[in-house]
Amino acid sequence: MAQRKEAGGAVLIAGPTASGKSGLALAVAERRGGVVINADALQVYAELRILTARPSPEEERAVPHRLYGHVRAAERYSVGRWIAEMREALAEAREAGRLPVIVGGTGLYFKALTKGLAPVPAIPETVRTNLRERLAGEGPAALHGELAVRDPVGAARVRPSDPARILRALEVVEATGRPLSDWHREPGGTPLVELGEAEAVVLDPPRERLAEAIRARLRAMVAAGAVEEARTFAALGLDPSASAAKALGLRPFMEYAAGRLGLAEALEAAAVETSQYAKRQTTWFRNQMGAWPRAATADEAGERLGGR
Repeated sequence: MAQRKEAGGAVLIAGPTASGKSGLALAVAERRGGVVINADALQVYAELRILTARPSPEEERAVPHRLYGHVRAAERYSVGRWIAEMREALAEAREAGRLPVIVGGTGLYFKALTKGLAPVPAIPETVRTNLRERLAGEGPAALHGELAVRDPVGAARVRPSDPARILRALEVVEATGRPLSDWHREPGGTPLVELGEAEAVVLDPPRERLAEAIRARLRAMVAAGAVEEARTFAALGLDPSASAAKALGLRPFMEYAAGRLGLAEALEAAAVETSQYAKRQTTWFRNQMGAWPRAATADEAGERLGGR
């Protein structure tokens, strides 16, 4: 087992959805007097506990948890806001003498945490409003086509069916005259956690095992009330491009709740959607976090981190 660094250090646990990272983080925090801090862009939303696989109320009572379910679905949430909140969470953890155990599946958050955040200027609200109106009228494919002309590198990284990321890339080039990919090459700010001073691991389970875990978790979500949560979310009437609306399985279960899909169809659609997302996460981790140690299972990682 690797030597553990307590004072000033942190434990960083990344991995694709359904890889067991949240359970591992809880075990490490329980064993080592830690606080679990969220690094997942969707687990911040209050209305989506089940569909984003947020820790249960019982788990949150077992050890302190931070940055979970504290944002309303209608709010815009960004990596910049997450970094600001993470700075406060780390300061509170260290003041209390607790080990920060940072866990999630959003690779960009870990990149910002350990390498600093690219200094993208604030975007005027008028630019955002104009682009949202165009998205509603023209559709994401049309805006993706424009992005391909104005920022070919950025367009190649964004799917034509991902309106939130298309809007972000377009608003940056519209407001600053420079593509987002250019800004990301700028030197970032000071990292909040030095990778060399942290214990880090990426969970990288075999694809078949992960696919089984995804399907099992979706069935458990349905039993726990995922359909009711999706129905309640639909009643909010939010813009489909809202970040919270990207929750995995949300749309298939909304379709089932509305009577437009059968349960088996909704489960299958959610499983396909989630597996595709997990594949993209794994690719990102391999390309962007190649130096991080890997573990095929949460148990293997727990042996290294003192959570087993």
